[in-house]
Amino acid sequence: MAEECTHDCSSCGAACSSRQEAQDMTEKLNPYSSVKKVIGVVSGKGGVGKSTVTSLMAVMFSRRGYHTAILDADITGPSIPKAFGIHEKAMGSDKGIIPITTHSGIDIMSVNLLLENETDPVIWRGPILAGTVKQFWTEVFWNDVDYMFVDMPPGTGDVPLTVFQSIPLSGIIVVTSPQDLVSMIVGKAVKMAQMMDVPILGIIENMSCYVCPDCGKKHYPFGESKLETVANEYGLKILGRLPIDAASSAACDNGRIESVLNPDAEAAADELEAILK
Repeated sequence: MAEECTHDCSSCGAACSSRQEAQDMTEKLNPYSSVKKVIGVVSGKGGVGKSTVTSLMAVMFSRRGYHTAILDADITGPSIPKAFGIHEKAMGSDKGIIPITTHSGIDIMSVNLLLENETDPVIWRGPILAGTVKQFWTEVFWNDVDYMFVDMPPGTGDVPLTVFQSIPLSGIIVVTSPQDLVSMIVGKAVKMAQMMDVPILGIIENMSCYVCPDCGKKHYPFGESKLETVANEYGLKILGRLPIDAASSAACDNGRIESVLNPDAEAAADELEAILK
C-alpha cells in the first residue's frame, strides 16, 4: 500500500495488494417496471429553467409516440406537478406506487404527489432526501417507459450524487443560461458526470434571448450567448437554445405545458432523439 494512500480505490491506479474494486451501487428497478432509457437533466446552479427543459423534453418525446416519464428528484423544490397541472395524490397497488399520468400520457412521480398539502415544505436532511429518490426508482411502478427524464436539483450534493450512483443513466443534459458565471457552473456539472462515468448527451441554453413579437428583433437581457465557447471548452454538443417565451411560461404556470408549441424545443428534441436512438 502506498504511503499516501487515501483508501479511495476508485481514484487510484496503483496495483497494491489491498486494492478493492469499486462497488456497483446501482439500485434495482421495481421488478414490475420497465424503463428503457433514463436521461438526467442537470445544472450547476438553480434558476436556469431545468424543470422547464425537463418538462418540454418529456412533452416533445411523448408527441413522437414514445411513452415518457418524469422522475422529479428535486425533493425540496418540486415544480413538475405544477407545470402539468397535477394535484392528485399517488396511490399504491400490489405492483408498487402508481405514478400520476398526465393528459397526454406522461407518467410522473414527485414528492408533491405524496404530501398531504402540496405547499408543505420538505424539511429533511440529505440521507432522507437521497433515500426518497431511490424509492422513486425502486418502489414506483413504471409501466413500459421508453424515455424517463430525471429532473435533478442544482449543484453536486447528496441527491445528484445519489441519482448518478443509484440509477442507470443513459446520459445527462446540462442546462445553462447566458451569463458570465456559466463556464464555471457548467464545468462543475461536467466534471461531476465525468468523475461518475456518466455520458454527457449535450447542453441546452435556456433564456438565450428574447424575440420581440412585433419586429422580430432579438434582445439579450442576460448578455450575449457564450454557448459555443463553453461547448468547445468542455467538448459538449449543443442540443439547442430556448429563447424567453411568454406563452410557454404562462402555460407552465397554469399547468398546461403539454399545450406548448415551441419549435426551438422541438429542434432540441430532434437532436437528443438522434443521439439516443
